[in-house]
Amino acid sequence: MSSLVLVARLVRADLRRHRVQGVLLLLAVAVATATLAVGVSLPGVSDSLYAQTRAATAGPDVVVLSGESGPAVAPALASLTEDPRVVAHRGPYRIVYGELSARDGIRSPVVVHAIDERPAAVERPVVTSGEWVRPGGLVLERGFATALEAGPGDRVTIAGRTYPVVGVAVTAATSIYPWAAQIGPGGGPSDYSGLAWLTTSDARALAEARDLKVTTAVDLKLRDPATADTFRDAHHELDAVRVNFHSWRFKAQQDMVILRNSQPILVLGGWLLDLLAVTGVAALAAGRTAEQTRRAGLLKAVGATPGVIATVLLTEYLVLAVAGNVLGLVAARLAMPAIASPTASRIGDVTLTGSAVVATAVLAVVVAVLSTLRPTLHALRTATVTALGAGVRRPRHRPWLTALSTLLPTPLLLGLRLTARRPDRAVLQACATAVTVITLIALLALQAQHDRGYGLNGSSALPNLRGEHDRQVLLAVTVLIVVLAVVNTLILTWTTAMDARLNLAIAQAVGATPGQVAAGLSVAQLLPAVSGALAGVPLGAFMNLLFSARNAVTPPAWGLFAVAAAAVVVTAALVALPARLAARRPVAPTLSAEAA
Repeated sequence: MSSLVLVARLVRADLRRHRVQGVLLLLAVAVATATLAVGVSLPGVSDSLYAQTRAATAGPDVVVLSGESGPAVAPALASLTEDPRVVAHRGPYRIVYGELSARDGIRSPVVVHAIDERPAAVERPVVTSGEWVRPGGLVLERGFATALEAGPGDRVTIAGRTYPVVGVAVTAATSIYPWAAQIGPGGGPSDYSGLAWLTTSDARALAEARDLKVTTAVDLKLRDPATADTFRDAHHELDAVRVNFHSWRFKAQQDMVILRNSQPILVLGGWLLDLLAVTGVAALAAGRTAEQTRRAGLLKAVGATPGVIATVLLTEYLVLAVAGNVLGLVAARLAMPAIASPTASRIGDVTLTGSAVVATAVLAVVVAVLSTLRPTLHALRTATVTALGAGVRRPRHRPWLTALSTLLPTPLLLGLRLTARRPDRAVLQACATAVTVITLIALLALQAQHDRGYGLNGSSALPNLRGEHDRQVLLAVTVLIVVLAVVNTLILTWTTAMDARLNLAIAQAVGATPGQVAAGLSVAQLLPAVSGALAGVPLGAFMNLLFSARNAVTPPAWGLFAVAAAAVVVTAALVALPARLAARRPVAPTLSAEAA
């Protein structure tokens, strides 16, 4: 118990003494956790939203559609309701294909479902605003209505006939907007379409007056929904009438199509953010190596065991990582509704999946351990007397390197010496820059794509929601990565300056100007930044090739190298201020403190 109390008090005191570092670690872990949690949870959340919508609307287990015309179609579909596995049904009913015009000249393909005014045993759409269909009135599916920015009180025109919008509703009988058509006219491929409902008599009058294409469908409720695929196989050929079977599983899978690109963006973005989090925290921990080593020496001197010392040194970061994990999960839960349901075609509550919670918890622990393991092991392995007198690490003497360095300008000489003294930090800076360049190249590639709009004939009057959603998600991930990369660059510059303050003071004492010292610090950060940017270009191009479609537009090569050059320029601007501040530190106090 006394050991636990000691650990708690030491950790609390350390957190109070290093608040800025604690906040940086907390935010880094929170950002990485939130991004990864959303990405891992997307499939489960999408399935959950479909299941909740299906339960609320008495959605069918199987929808059977036939694009053929003739008197034999409706009886053939009606015969499916006699199967003993079917416990309820709706239809056969008409699906009418037309063109809808809304305000501001927006035009879109639309499928109109004929439906009764009274609720049926199967397929009872839930009205989210307004009222249900009535003679002369039309109801829009909510995802379609949101895209049109239409609602109760507005008027729309279908095939030359104008209808007032009396309500907005959701259903699980079709896929989410814009895949409401399910099949095209004649049973062929379908185009992006919205969904609307009219009474059976109004739908019939619309189709006959304008000679519109019609599909016949029937919604079936099975005794056991799990047998939907077996039911399809048993009725694949239906009295020589070609039919299409859409099971509830198929519709749930179709809902994920709009998130197909968002999930890898979030998952990969989460791992890249994790890498940046490890980079930043490792830089903070490395900057405190001497302090931690001295602390370990003090604990050894008073009789603390290696286990207690390791616990004290690691617990601070673990506590912050766990707190960041909780904060990230809360942020992910708040952001999930907008990310998981971009078309507003589903209803229900969203929650993070258990796998996401476990994955992010493991991630938080890994970030804390990887970031602090090396300084902790160094502190434990250092002898007590040496630890109590821990100071600046003495560099190794290499005569050939010293002779070569005399030929270099002073700023480059200082920069190379600082880089050689801490190659691990140079690697961290290069990795951070490479991650940033890779993400920016991915954003550039996605912005270069030309998506077909959801409007009539591919018009952009109704934007491609999947493309827009992917761009928004990638932009958000890119902003987070850039912010963390900026913070890491500042941290690395400052910790390098603090660690090399004696060397820089000696350099100034023998004639180096503050400007040369500042330039040397900048060079120490720019050298790994340049190498990371150059490595990020081919890696970014490879990632783009790996995840892009075959017909994707490839950004020009000059654009990729322009991104890398911009990353180096921004790095140079970021390191200038902390480098100048470090170079202006008085030389005498630094040399006196080290001599003492």
